[in-house]
Amino acid sequence: MGELFTNRELSWLDFNYRVLLEARDKENPLFERLKFLSITASNMDEFFMIRVASLKDMVHAGFKKTDIAGMTAKEQLSAISEKTHKLVDKQYTTFNRSLMPLLKQNKLKMLLNHTQLNDKQKKYVDEYFMSEVYPVLTPMAVDSSRPFPLIRNKTLNIGALVQKNNEEETEFATVQVPSVLPRIVEIPSDEKGSTTIILLEQIIERNINKLFLSYKVLCACPYRIMRNADLSIDEDEAADLLKEIQKQLKKRQWGEVIRLEVEDKMDKELLEYLEKELKVEDSDIYKVNGPIDFTFLMKVYTLPGYDELKDKPYVPQAVPGISMDENIFEQISRGDILLHHPYNTFEPVVEFVRQAAVDPNVLAIKQTLYRVSGNSPIIAALAQAAENGKQVSVLVELKARFDEEHNIIWAKMLEKAGCHVIYGLVGLKTHSKITLVVRKEKDGIKRYVHLGTGNYNDATAKLYTDMGMLTCNPSIGEDATAVFNMISGYSEPPVWNRLTIAPLWLRDKFVQLIKRETRNAKEGKKAFIIAKMNSLCDEGIIRALYEASTAGVQIDLIIRGICCLKVGIPGVSENIRVRSIVGRFLEHSRIFYFHNDGKEEIYMGSADWMPRNLDKRVEILFPVLDDKLKKEVIHILDIQLKDTMKAHILNKNNEYEKIDRRGKKQLLAQEYFCKEAKQRAKVSKKAEKERVFKPIKNN
Repeated sequence: MGELFTNRELSWLDFNYRVLLEARDKENPLFERLKFLSITASNMDEFFMIRVASLKDMVHAGFKKTDIAGMTAKEQLSAISEKTHKLVDKQYTTFNRSLMPLLKQNKLKMLLNHTQLNDKQKKYVDEYFMSEVYPVLTPMAVDSSRPFPLIRNKTLNIGALVQKNNEEETEFATVQVPSVLPRIVEIPSDEKGSTTIILLEQIIERNINKLFLSYKVLCACPYRIMRNADLSIDEDEAADLLKEIQKQLKKRQWGEVIRLEVEDKMDKELLEYLEKELKVEDSDIYKVNGPIDFTFLMKVYTLPGYDELKDKPYVPQAVPGISMDENIFEQISRGDILLHHPYNTFEPVVEFVRQAAVDPNVLAIKQTLYRVSGNSPIIAALAQAAENGKQVSVLVELKARFDEEHNIIWAKMLEKAGCHVIYGLVGLKTHSKITLVVRKEKDGIKRYVHLGTGNYNDATAKLYTDMGMLTCNPSIGEDATAVFNMISGYSEPPVWNRLTIAPLWLRDKFVQLIKRETRNAKEGKKAFIIAKMNSLCDEGIIRALYEASTAGVQIDLIIRGICCLKVGIPGVSENIRVRSIVGRFLEHSRIFYFHNDGKEEIYMGSADWMPRNLDKRVEILFPVLDDKLKKEVIHILDIQLKDTMKAHILNKNNEYEKIDRRGKKQLLAQEYFCKEAKQRAKVSKKAEKERVFKPIKNN
């Protein structure tokens, strides 16, 4: 079986390495490279807290079953450890050898050790420590009367070995680097016109003797731990899901330690003490040659005065076919509207809810919320709608990983405003992205629907590539009503018109669509599949694709992250091509194209081809019915398949490699769409209303 499939965790690590390659790419502006390195670190944190933690749980439980690649949990952990240590080494090589010298060249000096300070800087950081840092710190010593303290998940700490004055016995002490203070501290520079920064932990380490006045500090060094943060909730036993999740969130702070990061200069005795007290295995210790936790580089990215070292900011453009000065429902009535974020602004989606909240003809608004921004205009509009007396039903997914606390706050606020809040279905996450507006018009009740591939988050809509559609198609409107009735009342409709819903029908739908292409190929007809998604790791879907490939179906897969399918297997996957695009925007849209013997069908939705999406989540797949919009979506897929700058191609050795650009036109898909959106935003209002689509020529 392992010959046909790749392990999903190792495939994910390959994805994170592709992100790291963007940090190593000299064609990217320097500060963008810093940002990509920061992203690799935050990605790794989540990977350990969830995926590695889950595998550890399996090993502890004696779980022996293998995955689709034929690996046990123990074998996976071993392979992950080996691959991750290499990736971490590459992170620090990139930082030390490539990025640090370039920062210095561009007059940004980062001091990684307090021993690098000159006399003027020493005086400054010592005064800064006493006035700003010292009052916040809580030093903790460990002895017979004081047990080893709880070290919180993901916090940066400084461990020390200390001796009481005139005594030989060595004791352990630790202090948490406070997250409430800036980790980057600007200090006086020794070079005119340049900026010098130092990390907060180095300021504390330099002054640590002031925290233990009756002790001699023998050594001190930063460390950081990662804990198992996967929530374990028995929903059948949880009478109040909201309270149960609040209780479980606290447990994230004291789950099993699954990774220990230390600076490689750490004293051996100090490291052995931490290893013993935290119960960490050698394979889970990461000794790094530089500062722990590269997520601080995102703060470096925001330092003022370095705009020339970043990508030029992109402003999302107006959507052809939508005027923000006109009633949005009248515009949707003229025909379906396609949205392509972040190239098109997310504002029409916000405006859709905002206008519905104040429109006297709107009777009801129903919406699913998975992740929203910190100051969400959509949440505000929903609250206003309820206050205006409209029926507002909102499904808030409390189990949205790492957004649980955030979503609890919004849920309570919406309830106070008078919204009917639903907390998802037992045993299932509601991951679908749908908004239904019910409006009373002259000829009766009319339903308006927004469907999307991404969250209702106006902040990430500027960073993630997603698709959306606004429609008043009666069949889709009827299905949308059925979706919300199913979620709120468990009433399952006997038949669906246009939408396909997981976990009940979506898997079968995809398999049927793939098998139809397989039949067409066997009958000598042209057969072609293009699928774009975040991840592909479902065995059933992969086997269906292998069968299609064997029959002669040409298959192009655009998969950003995990891909458990292997290409180039003789007699199995010779007709399948896989590419991954990693660029300034996070590729997040899910688009599925089936040639269907010339009667092309295009679908978009919230689900990847993963078991969790197909079997354990409420997901929605929706069709693109308008012929002009179909052409737009095909155009989007075509440009991504022609990308020669940011695309990585999966080869028959199961490795990703950049495209050889020799003799090829240089095409960067994301940049192309930015230019195209700007050009289309300039077209006349008449052309917008006629829904004219004019793809630009690649220069």
